[in-house]
Amino acid sequence: MQFYLPIAEMPVNMLTLLGMSGAVGFVAGMFGVGGGFLLTPFLIFMGIPAPVAVATASAQITASSVTSALSAWRRGAVDLKMAALLVAGGLSGTVLGILFFNAMRRIGQLDLIISLSYIVLLVGIGAIMLTESLRALLRRTQDVAGQRQRPPGSHRWFEALPLRQRFPQSGLYLSILPFLLAGLVFGFIGAVLGIGGGFMVVPALIYIFRIPVSVVVGISQMQILCTMLAATLLHAITSGTVDIVLALVLIVGGVFGAQMGVRAAARMNAVEFRVLLALLILAVGARFAADVVLKPADPFSIVRLEKVP
Repeated sequence: MQFYLPIAEMPVNMLTLLGMSGAVGFVAGMFGVGGGFLLTPFLIFMGIPAPVAVATASAQITASSVTSALSAWRRGAVDLKMAALLVAGGLSGTVLGILFFNAMRRIGQLDLIISLSYIVLLVGIGAIMLTESLRALLRRTQDVAGQRQRPPGSHRWFEALPLRQRFPQSGLYLSILPFLLAGLVFGFIGAVLGIGGGFMVVPALIYIFRIPVSVVVGISQMQILCTMLAATLLHAITSGTVDIVLALVLIVGGVFGAQMGVRAAARMNAVEFRVLLALLILAVGARFAADVVLKPADPFSIVRLEKVP
């Protein structure tokens, strides 16, 4: 069942696209992650141009994060003060990311930048997750990271920074600067690679800043919603690479897949979750590496580059 994508300018099989988006949604629901780090690569592997894949994935992530963000808001599980700082930094990073995205696209290096970035990001994070998960399997009784006591008198580098503020809901008294910086970095990466960054934001908030788990997910969802909405609008305005038809199909498949993933999650061990997710992340990173290193079947291609103003 073929249909035409107007922005990507190519026909695709709707059943294949629904199956792929459903699979990504299943993984997202089962592992509790956004799924953008899988959705964008899979779209690229299907032959959809990288600029369209990144921009359209941003639209899909925006739509899927609305429900989660509103649910956390209603439960009071959002530290609004901290979320505002991450959003402020994230919006700045998103603007910088869009400028970088468009600059690389104009000079014809965007595909290479996206591939190399995914290799570093996925292989690095996948290797760390796999190492920690295997250690947990071998030593079930070890202390959970983030719950260990720090040695007396030890301090983290950002605890001495100025402009400290109290965050009553998170129980912290820290400088606002590291949160602004973290938001900027996550916003930049999300805009360039088309990922919400939940699989980076949540561990950073828990293990680096030691924010209570009860408010971490809500903070992360608010940051993702605002930055991905901004990225989608900026992509649509500056480069016109958001394919609404493709986004709608991805949203439909993702919603159904996520529901099945949540149900499957109840039947699996938490440690096994992390091992499988780490292997999946490493596999996607390896696929990108293979595309960069191996000789292509067709070494020549013709593409239209935009004129540099």
